[in-house]
Amino acid sequence: MRRFEGKVAIVTGAGSGIGQGIAKRLGCEGAKVIVDYVGSPDGAKETEDAIEKSGGEGKIVQADITRINDVECLVDTAWSQFGSADILVNNAGMEKKSDFWDTPESEYDQVMAVNLRGPFFLTQSFVRRLRDAKKTGRIINISSVHEDMAFPGFASYCTSKGGLRMLMRDLAVELGPLGITINNVAPGAIATPINKSLLEDKPKLDALLKNIPLGRLGTPEDVAGLVAFLASDDASYVTGSTFVIDGGLMRNYREQ
Repeated sequence: MRRFEGKVAIVTGAGSGIGQGIAKRLGCEGAKVIVDYVGSPDGAKETEDAIEKSGGEGKIVQADITRINDVECLVDTAWSQFGSADILVNNAGMEKKSDFWDTPESEYDQVMAVNLRGPFFLTQSFVRRLRDAKKTGRIINISSVHEDMAFPGFASYCTSKGGLRMLMRDLAVELGPLGITINNVAPGAIATPINKSLLEDKPKLDALLKNIPLGRLGTPEDVAGLVAFLASDDASYVTGSTFVIDGGLMRNYREQ
């Protein structure tokens, strides 16, 4: 099924993990995909190859979403390369662990720049092009269960994701009249490179799995399926909501 034939998607952080899974899914369903990456050219090439192997088309762009010029380059490339942009997936993100009282300003600024400032200005650039072209569109932010759930030791991360939730809610109202929808996808524990240390720590992993009613970590493919729904015509009346994908973790979590 190629639901996105003729559509163009921009996916940030598409060189690994959840972003890679999303870019592959949209591409295999017919979308032309701008594959954004910062530090993993091999991963971005792997994503592009997978898209093209499935009959789709990809274009790799190295862009740091914390830089306005790079943000504008992403959107400009979509329009110059493929003639349009219909779907934006704000996936790029990062986290830093530190006790609140020890968190340095530089670390806070970095987390906020990637997780909140970047999506704010990339979405702005994306929306301006849609508005000028009188086109509708879909925006999906990859947030986290921690936009709502406390995560001791990660105050800056939780703050950035909470901000992303409120940004999404506000933009649902502002962008609705333009025919642009925006929603958040909030993953729980997903098996990705960012969780490498957890995956290698069996006691810690086993303790986490006890808190997940479905008894397993999620996969990038799990998240990609939900994103594909929100990007599709089936979700044309869905906006302003967060969709949690966590195997039931939020309903059962107890801090150890």
